[in-house]
Amino acid sequence: MAELQLAIAALGGALVGFSLALVGGGGSILAVPILVYAVGIKDPHVAIGTSAVGVGANALIGLVGKARAGAVKWKCGFTFAATGVAGAALGSIAGKAFDGHALLSLFAVLMIVVGVLMLRRGEHHGDPHVTLGRHNFAKLALFGFGTGLMSGFFGIGGGFLIVPGLIAATAMPIFNAMATSLLAVASFGVTTAASYAISGLIAWGVAAFFIGGGLVGAIAGHRLAAHLSTKRGALTRIFAGLIFAVAAYMLWQSLLELR
Repeated sequence: MAELQLAIAALGGALVGFSLALVGGGGSILAVPILVYAVGIKDPHVAIGTSAVGVGANALIGLVGKARAGAVKWKCGFTFAATGVAGAALGSIAGKAFDGHALLSLFAVLMIVVGVLMLRRGEHHGDPHVTLGRHNFAKLALFGFGTGLMSGFFGIGGGFLIVPGLIAATAMPIFNAMATSLLAVASFGVTTAASYAISGLIAWGVAAFFIGGGLVGAIAGHRLAAHLSTKRGALTRIFAGLIFAVAAYMLWQSLLELR
């Protein structure tokens, strides 16, 4: 049974790595349900902590490919991530004090709200030459802290919140926001993982297989993202669709547990 669980963890890691490389998010919204419902980690807090380790590492893997393609806006990303880390540290402390199953339900509702907002906004072309300046520093810091706070609270990498946040703060194109978000996802993931590791809430063996699978998935996701970036609205629809699908599944599982 243990070998089967590790194999599922590796497959789940491949899916997470693929998602992060493709849309810069979706890592934890896939990782947490996979670890709880497929791998079989009973304690949601352990699943969240293990997810943070795997997602943080997979985000770093995906970031390498995006950096080589020149899609990462480094100054904007570092500003967003720096303030977000402070928020994530505070959020993770609060998150561990809440009931794990209730946390997953709140997480799913938040995902649906963000997905709706993304679709209403539609495709955003933006300025591909955007850079850090006085006109956007405060916005980046504010959105970064707020996103980090929610990332730590829900135990997520936060990519599905970071991408809209980067677009709102800087008006960068969604392809650049997805690439840049990986810097913040990795930072938030490491911060949240450290907090959960101190509390002994990480399954390290599962995390290792998760990361290994993520390396394979990241290669495929990066190639597909480059292709889809030329198709109008494709990345936005995929991003929102992924959110809705996983949120619906998590809410369904929560309802079953209440019976």
